[in-house]
Amino acid sequence: QVQLVESGGGLVQTGGSLRLSCAASGGTFSSYAMGWFRQAPGKEREFVCAINWSGFNTYYAASVKGRFTISRDNAKNTVYLQMNSLKAEDTAVYYCAADQLRYRKDVTTTNLADFGSWGQGAQVTVSS
Repeated sequence: QVQLVESGGGLVQTGGSLRLSCAASGGTFSSYAMGWFRQAPGKEREFVCAINWSGFNTYYAASVKGRFTISRDNAKNTVYLQMNSLKAEDTAVYYCAADQLRYRKDVTTTNLADFGSWGQGAQVTVSS
């Protein structure tokens, strides 16, 4: 099973940018689709975006499309989340997660239940 550690969270003003990183170890990172999820206080964990094992297929929640970009570097066992034009409603703990299946090509139908390994989370706070 893959172990995941997020980094790069912090406090940013509305309209600013942050990049989260998620470093993987203990598994064959390059064979798994990866996802980012977030959970705001008092709310359920929600899907943000996902990327397939090769990096050529991505999928975004409507709320972040056009502002967030997911990418991966399989040589570094790392997945990234570039967040631009941040809004107060983006404030949450952000989690990266690894797919339970290997070599999933299409991530447009994935959901929270498809992901079996989770990081500890990174706090992102957007102040107005």
